[in-house]
Amino acid sequence: MSTEQRVAVLHEPERMTVETRPVPAPGPGDVQVAVRAVSVCGSDVHYYDHGRIGGFVMHGPLVLGHETSGVVSAVGEGVEAPAAGTRVAVEPQRNCGRCDQCAQGRYHLCPWISFFATPPVDGSFAQYVTVPAGRAHPVPDALSEDAAAMIEPLAVAVHAAGKADIGPGTRVFVSGGGPVGLLCLQVARARGAARVVLSDPVARRREVALRFGADAVIDPGAADVDVEPVDVVLECTGVQPAVDLAIAATAPAATVVLVGTGATLTLPLDVVQARELVIKGTFRYAHVYPAAIALAASGAVRLDEMVTSHHDLDGAVDALLAARRDPDAIKAVVRPG
Repeated sequence: MSTEQRVAVLHEPERMTVETRPVPAPGPGDVQVAVRAVSVCGSDVHYYDHGRIGGFVMHGPLVLGHETSGVVSAVGEGVEAPAAGTRVAVEPQRNCGRCDQCAQGRYHLCPWISFFATPPVDGSFAQYVTVPAGRAHPVPDALSEDAAAMIEPLAVAVHAAGKADIGPGTRVFVSGGGPVGLLCLQVARARGAARVVLSDPVARRREVALRFGADAVIDPGAADVDVEPVDVVLECTGVQPAVDLAIAATAPAATVVLVGTGATLTLPLDVVQARELVIKGTFRYAHVYPAAIALAASGAVRLDEMVTSHHDLDGAVDALLAARRDPDAIKAVVRPG
């Protein structure tokens, strides 16, 4: 195998180049993964546009990409599984394993977590990456390379639905029809939700949501917005008007899960108290990759249908800008190989 690889590197907002770097060797307990597909996340676009997301700020070159699939190409010392040649979905985080959060099973909240494409940790717009063996999850042949890459955003939706305790009969309101919102919609359906309503200001996204199983869709900008009270809100935008509508849609004792990353927002505490709402935050995920893989493999969640374009490493910028240029775009996929 070559000792060098091609990598797309973001140097500053709106300046990305493809460079040659050494292929990373797997250390003890790690595996090396030959990257096959990387689906583009909104966070990648934020870094490309602004060089930051909230408190996460670029201070040097950064390799984007964290929604990753590939094939194990080498294993480090002490690794018995997965073996070389195994197709995997990469869970792009490495935790310390020793702190209180890790001990409680909340490894995604580890103070020393390192996460792909979060400064200063490089991501997977590259031909090879290394990850802990336990974060390279085998996937069945039923999943395409694209679908295996999208296990990462699906994990976000599975984690959020678990926080909300969605089950048979639950009435759900999904705020936002982007990729994560569409995945939350599908996961809610898979968990037996009685009714799922999705809100988005873009007509095309509302049409797509109906195709993916929404019972009804809402234009939040319409003058006559009327939402039947729901038991669970999955707020996937992080935008104040959307949060306001989401809170207004709650029934008494409802659970509101904040999935989208936003700036400082305000909540109507009078409504929260009068209805005894439960507000929950989510940050990435933990322990959900096997469930996400099983959901996708069963066909309960349709991932391949969400992919709207493919790009090679030289076209990484086109992938990042796909949603801006094409109103029908949902998920762009980079194939570094």
